[in-house]
Amino acid sequence: MKIALLQYAPEWENIENNIITVNEMLNNCDDDTDLIILPEMSLTGFTMHSHRFAQEIDSEEMLFFINRSKKLKKHIFAGLIEKEEGEFFNSLIHFNSDGLINARYRKIHLFSMANEHKFYNAEKEPVITKTGNVHIGLSICYDLRFPELYRFYGKEKTEIIINIANWPVPRIEHWKALLRARAIENQCYMIGVNRIGKDPYNEYNGASSVYDPLGNEILTAEDEENVFTVDLDISKVYEVREKLPFLDDIKLI
Repeated sequence: MKIALLQYAPEWENIENNIITVNEMLNNCDDDTDLIILPEMSLTGFTMHSHRFAQEIDSEEMLFFINRSKKLKKHIFAGLIEKEEGEFFNSLIHFNSDGLINARYRKIHLFSMANEHKFYNAEKEPVITKTGNVHIGLSICYDLRFPELYRFYGKEKTEIIINIANWPVPRIEHWKALLRARAIENQCYMIGVNRIGKDPYNEYNGASSVYDPLGNEILTAEDEENVFTVDLDISKVYEVREKLPFLDDIKLI
């Protein structure tokens, strides 16, 4: 499975310009790419102005990803702000290769240090989506600090877990360590896609990363705006789990 990680510097709260940036990067993905992943809040940066930037199904921003996934015939995983029945969610949405919304994960752990809990609603449900026969667990940024969510995905035997983020430089070593730990403990590919650049509050160096089911680093990309591509051998997940059947011994307390 060929996966493209889009690492870039979203312009603060400028959806129009960010669509231009993302569109150019999508056009630079290899033709044989299966799955494309963008950072958290892909078109705004990590804004607390949820009322201003929330998207509904017929919004220009939603339609952009729907149309691009359909035209490119690729799965796109993007971060958007959703509004539903007066509530606002920091969401990771899977647009499938037919241009349909295959799944939506709404962030469970809201980052209280940035007052995220005051502007967004917390969801309670993990989400597993699929591309072909591959099961993918979804998560967003701060979720990474709470292994219980990932343990659920491990128990469900997902082959890939994705985390999209706006994770700042001062804590970037935590990002790397936690991504590796989530891969090791759940014996799966762990993919983290982070942004670079600055917003009014933080500086980011990306460090978008991929770790294999043994925790070996496949990719870490720092301080560069680019499309980074990795080829994942999904059979390696099954081989590791068969050789080291640790997941069969989980006792969720």
